[in-house]
Amino acid sequence: MKHCLAVEAIMRALSQHFDEDEEKWALTGLLHDIDYDKVKDDLSQHSLLGSKILEDLGIDKDICQAVKVHNEAHGIPPQTLMEKALFVADPLTGLIVAAALVLPSKKLNDLTPENVLNRFKEKAFARGANREIIKKCEELLGLKLEEFVKIGLLAMQKIGAQLAL
Repeated sequence: MKHCLAVEAIMRALSQHFDEDEEKWALTGLLHDIDYDKVKDDLSQHSLLGSKILEDLGIDKDICQAVKVHNEAHGIPPQTLMEKALFVADPLTGLIVAAALVLPSKKLNDLTPENVLNRFKEKAFARGANREIIKKCEELLGLKLEEFVKIGLLAMQKIGAQLAL
């Protein structure tokens, strides 16, 4: 759940950056892993089931599609700006959390974008945070990696208490 809150925060910040629908983007981030508990033992269905669950609930088709394509394992390229934002924001949260957890304080507020970028360069650090996808922020969103990390970190710092970080 904390991961979804972190993605929600980054999606909200990105929506503001791009002057997009803040509530829609935030909801997309919050709901993107709605199926995780059902598919955690078979991740080949992750995001496909989530999209179906959301469709059945009558959630906006744009949100359903963004949820569907955020899992790179399906090979469905993100098309819209919101889809692209979710695609790259999802793994960034893991990198930021891992970078905070190695600090003595374990607090996001003690983390700087430079700390995160230094950790980004360490291949053995937070291996689950797919650097290739995170780096696509430049191609997909037109944001330099440094700017993307800064936006993401600031967004997560705003909800640090909710994340217990």
